[in-house]
Amino acid sequence: MGISTRKHGDGVREIVVDVPPVNALPVQAWFELAEAVREAGGDAGSRVVVLRAEGRGFNAGVDIKEMQAASGFEALVGANRGCHAAFAAVYGCEVPVVAAVHGFCLGGGVGLAGNADIVVAAEDAYFGLPEVERGALGAATHLARLVPQHLMRAMVYTCRNVTAAELHAFGSVLAVAPADRLRETAFEVAEQIAAKDPYVIRRAKESLNGIDPVDVNRSYRFEQGFTFELNLMGAGDRHRDAFVAERARG
Repeated sequence: MGISTRKHGDGVREIVVDVPPVNALPVQAWFELAEAVREAGGDAGSRVVVLRAEGRGFNAGVDIKEMQAASGFEALVGANRGCHAAFAAVYGCEVPVVAAVHGFCLGGGVGLAGNADIVVAAEDAYFGLPEVERGALGAATHLARLVPQHLMRAMVYTCRNVTAAELHAFGSVLAVAPADRLRETAFEVAEQIAAKDPYVIRRAKESLNGIDPVDVNRSYRFEQGFTFELNLMGAGDRHRDAFVAERARG
């Protein structure tokens, strides 16, 4: 359990997130994920990274229970910095990152998938930002890489989700596969990349990041500033407490 990295074939690195029960990552796990992605991309033998998860879904965001159990703002700051580090690591990975998404991809999961180079998804996958209902903001930067602008705004305001099939229609999900073939599908894509000249692929990744119209790292930090404001005004704690209480009631 936790964050693990495996080598597959010629140049493929697989990073697996397994943090039960729902892959809602505590602060330390976000930093561990960032380090795993940086190490995989920095490995001279690496040509492509597959990022996926075990369990019920790809990622449920931050561990709100950990945040509410902590005193002061240390956990909130840690979660924001950890998410920023993990999202930045995926975006800045020296080789392409293929995200294999199943089940729920919420909050921080959207940050990871949105910053990946390629997304493949299981038929049961769905994507969303429940942040407004949690008294927080963030990852609209990354959602905007997956859906059109007006839909992104509607999703933020209403907390509605979109399916893998919808994202496939937009072109932001490359392929939709049955859940039992998701990993196989991700590796088929990864192996196509790994078969190319590794030097050229690394330069291609660098060049594509260089022509992005939005600085995703700076844009996301701007969003996070409003999460701090909401917390200072009491909205953050109020909504997170309600979330924890609801989960406790089952």
